[in-house]
Amino acid sequence: MNNYETVFILTPVLSDDQMKEAVEKFKDVLKANNAEIVNEELWGLRKLAYPIEKKSTGFYVLVEFKGEPTIVKQLETAFRRDERVIRFLTFRLDKYAVEYAEKRRKVRAQKANEKPAEAAAEAQSKEA
Repeated sequence: MNNYETVFILTPVLSDDQMKEAVEKFKDVLKANNAEIVNEELWGLRKLAYPIEKKSTGFYVLVEFKGEPTIVKQLETAFRRDERVIRFLTFRLDKYAVEYAEKRRKVRAQKANEKPAEAAAEAQSKEA
């Protein structure tokens, strides 16, 4: 099994529920083909580098997964058939990219754990 990373951009006219539904659809495609989803990150609404289909923003989503090489073709076919997807890119991670992705996830998890602690400390300082 290879490690893969896919980033796709969804049209900005979707509501949050519709966006999450689209993400779940693609995760289901992966699960149906025996892929193991390692990480999922919703990067949110971001400005595009250049207009695509007369749109200047889009919902960015990153999904890391492990699977057989045949799964990529099926996933990209699902991307092409869905009109909500503006752009997508899927690539295989080499061993160095896998190490980097693991480090990035750890740093992200640490930052997420620090934010609630900082907010609690700030709230206590305001009460005093």
